[in-house]
Amino acid sequence: MDVKRVTAPLSRESAAALRCGDAVLLSGTVYTARDAAHRRFLEALRRGEPLPFPVEDAVLFYVGPTPAPPGRVIGSAGPTTSYRMDAETPALLRLGLRGMIGKGRRSPEVIEAMRQAGAVYFGAIGGAGALLSECIRSAELVCYPDLGAEAVRRLEVVDMPLTVVIDAMGQDLYALGRSAYLAQRAEAEQQV
Repeated sequence: MDVKRVTAPLSRESAAALRCGDAVLLSGTVYTARDAAHRRFLEALRRGEPLPFPVEDAVLFYVGPTPAPPGRVIGSAGPTTSYRMDAETPALLRLGLRGMIGKGRRSPEVIEAMRQAGAVYFGAIGGAGALLSECIRSAELVCYPDLGAEAVRRLEVVDMPLTVVIDAMGQDLYALGRSAYLAQRAEAEQQV
């Protein structure tokens, strides 16, 4: 399997070149944000305030890392279940958010908003937070320190292994994988 090297911030053209199921090594700047931060983003937008990071072409990592052990820039950094951010995600996509990293399925509304925005959703392996943290070279607090692990941070990552779960055309690996499995199972049952 070919692995694609991708750099964040992620341009619309770079996102459009990715396909559902592609293996990716992501390097560059990524921002962390979970559900509490997403709610604050929407509150800021409702007040007409700018977001605390440049959202256009940004990649958000749904993660609440553990504290950094001695000699490390960050602790374990495993993905959070992404549907928890689905209510706020379309608004961020309309502002130019280009990529998201998490685990699990996304709502039809988010998939449609991604298609319209030309954005992609990357899957990270759940339970591998210690290994993913080895790809993080720096972590800097951006805002909301009162949220603790869920504060927004700017990460510099190198070769973070990800899979394109939903591409900019709205193709969903969860749906396609299930369809392929069911087709193979039906074919096998017919041969019996």
